Amino acid sequence: MPDENLLELYRQLRLAQDKYTYFLLAAVGAAIGLAITQTQNTALSWSQIPLGLAVLCWGISFIFGCLQLINTNSALYTNAEKLRVERGINPMVGNDPQKMVKANEILSKSFEKSSNRANRNGKWQFRFLILGALFYISWHILEMWLIT
Repeated sequence: MPDENLLELYRQLRLAQDKYTYFLLAAVGAAIGLAITQTQNTALSWSQIPLGLAVLCWGISFIFGCLQLINTNSALYTNAEKLRVERGINPMVGNDPQKMVKANEILSKSFEKSSNRANRNGKWQFRFLILGALFYISWHILEMWLIT
């Protein structure tokens, strides 16, 4: 029973993390769409530089979000292979104890690398989303100031 509870907790955590990443990706898409619609009928001017920087930051945020998902999937796949090796059902390793130990070491390092990359990319995804928002707000304030 405790294993089932732990597995369910892990599933819920994975689901929450995925939802968060997809939420940030959707927020970035909406922000870029808003910027495009707000400037649809305007001429290019120097005052739009902060808006351009905002869109650039949001684009970078989107890329980091995609990389985060790729690295998360890689970590999950590696973890699944590690479990197969530990159970002796990996076709390349089988039940050979030496191969199992070596494969476990390699897979553990690979998992850690993918996991660290996913965490780092997730942090940068959020940072660039916020930086884009700050540029957007500065653009909006600048536009209001130029009107007065």
